[in-house]
Amino acid sequence: MSKVLLLGAGYSARVFADQALAEGWLVSGTTRDTHKAKALSQAGIEPYLWEAGTPLPRAAISTADLIVVSISPQGDGCPAAAALAEACPSPSTRVIYLSSSGVYGDHGGAWIDETTPPSPSGERGRRRLAAEAAWQDLAAAFGLDLVLCRLAGIYGPGRNALNSLMTDSQGAKSGLSQRVIKEGQVFNRIHVEDIARLLLALAEAETWPAIVNGADDLPSPPQDVILYAAALLGKEPPPAVAFEAAALSPMARSFYVDNKRLKNQRLHTLLPTGLRYPSYREGLRALLSKP
Repeated sequence: MSKVLLLGAGYSARVFADQALAEGWLVSGTTRDTHKAKALSQAGIEPYLWEAGTPLPRAAISTADLIVVSISPQGDGCPAAAALAEACPSPSTRVIYLSSSGVYGDHGGAWIDETTPPSPSGERGRRRLAAEAAWQDLAAAFGLDLVLCRLAGIYGPGRNALNSLMTDSQGAKSGLSQRVIKEGQVFNRIHVEDIARLLLALAEAETWPAIVNGADDLPSPPQDVILYAAALLGKEPPPAVAFEAAALSPMARSFYVDNKRLKNQRLHTLLPTGLRYPSYREGLRALLSKP
């Protein structure tokens, strides 16, 4: 029976945990919050309370066959990488680091793949790239197998265009329910269930790619997603607004900085049956009953 440790049992990691538990895996995960720790335990996940800057639980590290890292980098690097180095992981441990496609930067809408050199446009992308480097250094130092999963825009239950149009959600508050028009702008997305399927496929694979893009098959303009979501809901779509005039949070505005199309052949090699949600259309249709 395999054991997986989630460093940061957040949104994407929890969906993967559900699939791993269904496969009979033993799953543990870290959180900073006692209420979330209780929820993890109720879901069958062994919780560990852990704060950045403190030692990781050595018992969890020493028994883990796989470590999945979904902790955001901080100004001084990735706290999980520093803590894991202090715990001296076994060379038999495999590590999946959930990174971001933001490390590639802007490519003017061109197609790119995992061989494209990173060139992040903003501070968030630069932090992610620095965190990737820290994990690569750690893997080299301890002889660990490491794969960097560069994820596109993540959506799923509670985090999607339907939800933004229907409720006073965080997405709506950030301005993501607007039909924002920026000429030529496209980007990829990926449903959280397909992230989980990718992680499970990696966990079961004998050999790993160094990097894999977690992205759907159809990079699309963001306004198309809003139009489609409104149609599914039977609602009048919001009026078009130019990007320059749109009321967006700094985080939401940062999504428009990079313009690129991600190739995902490596993902399809790992998932020979294909993505469950190859585009936002399938994903939003599935979410319609429970957005």
